[in-house]
Amino acid sequence: MLQRCNNSIREDYKNYGGRGITVCEEWLDVANFVAWAEKTYPNTKGVSLDRIDNDKGYSPDNCRWATQKEQANNKTNNVLIKFNGQTKTLAQWAEELEINYRSLYNRLYIGWPVQKAFTTPIRRKSP
Repeated sequence: MLQRCNNSIREDYKNYGGRGITVCEEWLDVANFVAWAEKTYPNTKGVSLDRIDNDKGYSPDNCRWATQKEQANNKTNNVLIKFNGQTKTLAQWAEELEINYRSLYNRLYIGWPVQKAFTTPIRRKSP
């Protein structure tokens, strides 16, 4: 967290400090971050620190513990798709609709409208 935001020679700095992502003053004292982490850590395997709003910095009100899947759906480069009044990532739609992600992606890539891509059943190949 500190290196990403403050060390300009790191390769990933451009995605953090280089675009204005900072660490709150309170957490610059690592003991304060550790105290927050100990208080909020869900004691669950497979979680790591995640910023809720990727355009804001690291602070107690903008950070949480999230699984890799939750973090993948919270990336700045995700494309959000609105369907039936809800907005989600393509991966979230694929899971909810129980349609293979690659099938949905390919349908949208070749220009299918969202409604058609999301509601047309997948044809199964004959054995």
